[in-house]
Amino acid sequence: MSDDPVWLSQEAYDRLVAELEHLKTEGRREASEAIEKAREHGDLKENAEYDVAKDEQGKMELRIRQLEDMLARAEVGDAPEGDVVAAGTVVTTVDSDGDRDEYLLGSIEDKAEGLRVISTGSPLGKALLGARVGDTVTYDAPAGELSIKVEDVRPYEGA
Repeated sequence: MSDDPVWLSQEAYDRLVAELEHLKTEGRREASEAIEKAREHGDLKENAEYDVAKDEQGKMELRIRQLEDMLARAEVGDAPEGDVVAAGTVVTTVDSDGDRDEYLLGSIEDKAEGLRVISTGSPLGKALLGARVGDTVTYDAPAGELSIKVEDVRPYEGA
């Protein structure tokens, strides 16, 4: 896991806290019950239901650790105002072909209808952080080095 802060809207933070609480209580209880039920089917070496139940329990425990880590590093609140790209802002960019894209710079947990969410740790996210309206930034993409111009920056106002 990372030490980097994670920007989350209040809505996303509240949703993740509720998910974590559910997984730690009902989720663990349900996983335990599924494993116990699968054990009743006999030999564990040839018990596919048991294997599936244990696998699901492992995935749930991983998600619990991810949520605990993310929430511990969370910076919750309103997006900053101004023309500087920061976590929690919606950025409109234009590429060399004139194609416009709009991104929410933040956490993938901030689901934003109609917006692509990019992490501040991604190559594009790192390139955009600190840029101002009118700046051109360059970043490494799978297709090679790309440049885009920052056309607009505005605070994210939630889903």
